[in-house]
Amino acid sequence: MNFTELANDSEDSEHTPAERASAASRSTWVSVWVNLVLTVTQISIGIVAKSQGLIADGIHSLSDLVADFVVLFANHHSKKDADADHPYGHQRFETAASLVLGVILLVVGIGMLWSAVLKLEYPETVQTVHIMALWVAGGALIAKELLFRYMLAVAKRVKSSMLVANAWHARSDAASSLVVGIGIIGNLAGYPILDPIAALIVGFMVAKMGWGFSWDALHDLMDRAVDEQEVQAIRQTLMETPGVSDVHDVRTRKMGDMIVVDAHIEVDANISVEAGHDIAVEARQRVLQRHRVLNLMTHVDPWHRPDLDHASPTASSIR
Repeated sequence: MNFTELANDSEDSEHTPAERASAASRSTWVSVWVNLVLTVTQISIGIVAKSQGLIADGIHSLSDLVADFVVLFANHHSKKDADADHPYGHQRFETAASLVLGVILLVVGIGMLWSAVLKLEYPETVQTVHIMALWVAGGALIAKELLFRYMLAVAKRVKSSMLVANAWHARSDAASSLVVGIGIIGNLAGYPILDPIAALIVGFMVAKMGWGFSWDALHDLMDRAVDEQEVQAIRQTLMETPGVSDVHDVRTRKMGDMIVVDAHIEVDANISVEAGHDIAVEARQRVLQRHRVLNLMTHVDPWHRPDLDHASPTASSIR
């Protein structure tokens, strides 16, 4: 799910940075407690029940727990106001957090793959699991699915890509619990090899999701532009500003969940510098009010009207 989809789902909802930070903190602490309980339960029962799949799922829950604390750290720092060293604010702490989340998932996934492959090389070492492992896997599946739905709802409400990443992290754990449950059922049915196969599948799922989050966050840190649909919406807002004749060279770069925009606007060449400045100020205010734009830098270009008898726009016409 990308940010444009989030914006479309909650178009009429505007939230201050403080509100977004508060919502992120509350949802993440819920995730912390859920993952803490699941980590202890899954790993301990996995060892007792001799289920590699359940242990792998518990390690995944542990990675969720670590990721939750990364999100809390980023959430605390991203809400800081702009300062001399960070004139655009600290929103990119969220992007950095998404990168760290991705790396954690990638490392955990590779570790799971390695462990599962070692088991598959020596299938005679795979033991029959105890049925209690199946009940724990089922409980984990329900808990993680409910956590995913709760966190995604919060992310959509406050429009936070970092929370979206963390919510889908929870969904990946729910999916892994499902796979582990199937593997345990196969093991109990007389096919012990299905338990490490389930662990292998979980490892692949986790590694794939980690790569995706890391790659997206890396591009955002390299000033990736927002999608063309959002650029056109910003351009349309500029064009609708009284006194603006045309708009060109609209460039965007992501700053956490916000956008920094540069744009050239064309105004009547015959008006005063003050009037042109007032038009640019009005255009900027409109964009900041209607879009998730942190800052808009406008460059005013002169436009020579073909019809010189038409009244020139003045500063008063935009007020």
